[in-house]
Amino acid sequence: MKCIFNWSGGKDSALALYHCLQNPDLEIAYLVTTINDAADRISMHGVRTELLTKQAEAIGIPLYQIRLPEMPGMQEYDDVMRYHLNRFKNEGVTHSVFGDIFLQDLKDYRDARLSEVGLRGIYPLWKRDTSELINEFLNLGFGTVIACTQQRLERIVGKEISRELIDALHDDVDVCGENGEFHTFTFKGPIFKNPIEYKTGVKIFKEYAAPKNANDSCVSATDTKPSGFWYCDLLLA
Repeated sequence: MKCIFNWSGGKDSALALYHCLQNPDLEIAYLVTTINDAADRISMHGVRTELLTKQAEAIGIPLYQIRLPEMPGMQEYDDVMRYHLNRFKNEGVTHSVFGDIFLQDLKDYRDARLSEVGLRGIYPLWKRDTSELINEFLNLGFGTVIACTQQRLERIVGKEISRELIDALHDDVDVCGENGEFHTFTFKGPIFKNPIEYKTGVKIFKEYAAPKNANDSCVSATDTKPSGFWYCDLLLA
């Protein structure tokens, strides 16, 4: 099956891709990433595109960037994605892979949009226990740094995920950040030919209006509350 892989640059994407690469029936044609065109950063995660490019080079799969305005409306987002999905279909792509774990409304949204163009979704991590997933991720030798967090989790932004950090999280924080608590940048692991050398920069806080779309992993399609996030700028070392 010829697939595109929806690549956020974070740990869930990395683990899902790892499992896909173990499956000889799957051919990953592209790593597909939505980019905030104005900021030239990965949508939601806020990671610079030069780091994203280094990831793709280290993985060895072509990177396909979909450029979007900073806050696209739902219709605008759907129109852009439909255009690109049809391009993929014309190249023989039949499936689209996601690293989602348990957000059912987001999965339903993705599957509905894919079905409109005749594609199907694959979810390698779906419904797996998140504590089990983070342990597997660390046991495999992956390394990841927290690129952004919800306002209440400022203390962990810019830190690398470790068992000690996970153990110190409050009970209402999912250890994989599946409810949007945090997003990450994965810099080493078995899918990479070499680690991506990075350094941390400044931390900034941004507050957003209620989301107008459901275009990013870990964002529920029914979440309509304003949100604030801390970002740690990550730079090539």
